[in-house]
Amino acid sequence: MSESLPFASAYRHGFARVAACTIPVSLADPVANADAILETARECHDEATAVAVFPELCLTGYSIDDLVMQDAVLDEVERQLGRLAEASVDLFPILVVGAPLRHRNRLYNCAVVIHRGAILGVAPKAHLPTYREFYERRWFAAGSPWSGEAIRIGEHDAAFGTDLLFDVADVPGLVLHAEVCEDVWVPVPPSSHAALAGATVLVNLSGSPITIARADDRKTLCRSQSLRCLAAYAYAAAGVGESTNDVSWDGQTMIFECGDQLAETERFPDGPRRSVADVDLDRIRQDRLRQGTFDDNRLVEDAGAPLRIEVLLEPPTDDIGLRRQLDRFPFVPDDPARLAQDCYEAFNIQVSGLVQRMEAIGRPKPVLGVSGGLDSTHALLVIARAMDRMGRPRSDILAFTMPGFATSEHTKSNAIALAEAIGATIETIDIRPAATELLSTIGHPFAQGQPVHDVTFENVQAGLRTDYLFRLANQRGGFVVGTSDLSEIALGWSTYGVGDQMSHYAVNPGVPKTLIQHLIRWVIATGADEGWVDAAAARVLQSVLDTEISPELVPAGQDGKMQSTEDRIGPYALHDFTLFHVLRHGYRPSKIAFLAQHAWQDPDAGAWPPGFPDADRYAYDLPTIVKWLRVFLQRYFAFAQFKRTAIPNGPKVSPAGSLSPRGDWRAPSDGNARVWLAELDAAVGDLVPPAE
Repeated sequence: MSESLPFASAYRHGFARVAACTIPVSLADPVANADAILETARECHDEATAVAVFPELCLTGYSIDDLVMQDAVLDEVERQLGRLAEASVDLFPILVVGAPLRHRNRLYNCAVVIHRGAILGVAPKAHLPTYREFYERRWFAAGSPWSGEAIRIGEHDAAFGTDLLFDVADVPGLVLHAEVCEDVWVPVPPSSHAALAGATVLVNLSGSPITIARADDRKTLCRSQSLRCLAAYAYAAAGVGESTNDVSWDGQTMIFECGDQLAETERFPDGPRRSVADVDLDRIRQDRLRQGTFDDNRLVEDAGAPLRIEVLLEPPTDDIGLRRQLDRFPFVPDDPARLAQDCYEAFNIQVSGLVQRMEAIGRPKPVLGVSGGLDSTHALLVIARAMDRMGRPRSDILAFTMPGFATSEHTKSNAIALAEAIGATIETIDIRPAATELLSTIGHPFAQGQPVHDVTFENVQAGLRTDYLFRLANQRGGFVVGTSDLSEIALGWSTYGVGDQMSHYAVNPGVPKTLIQHLIRWVIATGADEGWVDAAAARVLQSVLDTEISPELVPAGQDGKMQSTEDRIGPYALHDFTLFHVLRHGYRPSKIAFLAQHAWQDPDAGAWPPGFPDADRYAYDLPTIVKWLRVFLQRYFAFAQFKRTAIPNGPKVSPAGSLSPRGDWRAPSDGNARVWLAELDAAVGDLVPPAE
């Protein structure tokens, strides 16, 4: 993080803008090609791009065959590289261009790295294809690691080797490595060793004539290399202007980060194109920090010490926006096919986990409290499918609705109707007499008719419900299935011990609140198609989805408004956003606020999950984001851990992690949130009023 930069700057928050560029080439015409490179480079400068990579041999064209050995061409290449270096004095980006260069007694196919008037280094292609349509060993020698001998290019001396790393000192985490086309097609590319040595942004200058399915192969390679190397991988292929004597070209460009595609341009363009994305250097660093085997592999794969070349970029101080797709709901994919796949996997993880537990402990009857809310509704669906898989009657599901002082007729009737539609055994136990007696015994003012609805009043009801469930399980040969979800566990939104925090086994602890509603929608569709959810159940499920989230522990006020969870602790949309980035990436609160602002400030920008009604699309401004972020930090780091430390067993679902103390999250129960709150306040102090 660059603390000297303003909050609005993407470079302050660990991002670096990268461009993978393709340009029309003029065969064997370095002057025209340098013009095209500079035109795109100036556009990249205007967009505050840190690194711009161009195709293989773009100064001459890849497809000039024996013309590449003509001195007139090679002399002009050196002159134009000098021209590019001179022009780069006034340009922000680090330019990586492809050129044939003479060195020692051979010719090399090179990636030339240029910045602020200097040729910083030259990376020769290490693996030369000489098969099928390729014939590179006719002209070029294979590159090797830095030997200590510089290459002379006009008036410039530059390091020469396959293992050069360009370390940008004033953009923490930006370490660049370049390789050329075929280098990524071999079992151990040069970029693999570079990543192990610290490179975070890997660029590939490619010629790569196109054939059927080759674009998919390239994409697979780039995705895989970015994932295995925990790095960004930017790929730029040759396109318009290359010779079509025997092959054709598609100008494919793309950028991946840790396996995720950030940007891609259309293929077969009619002019210059570039993929542009803000690469998350913090994510790369955090992933490498967490996946210790990454660095363990470095100790095994000893490729020698690379040559590190320091670069100063002087990142911009103004607001340049954010050039990457941001998910408002990071646990919920925007792509319909991916969301359906995630729901299928999540639901079956829950079902299979429950089946295994019930089989292992003697096939007890599942006991469940149903409230008509999202979590207990989804738990009932999981239990029903588990019973189907086990070949057991759904009537063995013992469901109980336990109305209290604030239970609405709507949620109660939904709970009963759903249980009946599913085929569970449903009973109603009114907890108000027992709650009144307990409140009277402890001398609570509510028992004397006073409208005191404090935490004791709420927890007496929550505790009685859980107490009933455990005793009913004892009585009827059952075991209690918990319903608390990942979001509630993160916030500590549960009653500890004899309360909804406890069960014999839990099915929802790996599922965040924002995903559960999509899981229920998926069940409605899939269950209907497969015949295990009928029309009556589907109608009740839709009614549950349409009901505001509430614990229903406090009676409605004079205005008739029921108790709202989100009015009290904040929107689950923002809390799940924060949870994902804290749990998965360990981001600073200021970065989470920056990301949330870009994700949520405009309801019309970006994609929404499938099925999200247009009328319900909403936005949050920065003060609102920061307000609820402070609440999350306080609850998550300073309050809720003692509850998480004692949670029952339940399956991990999201790759972002779980909050089980036996799994992804282990923390002291007596911690505090001071360092996180201080970091946030220091970053947004001039933009957002301090917390009250």
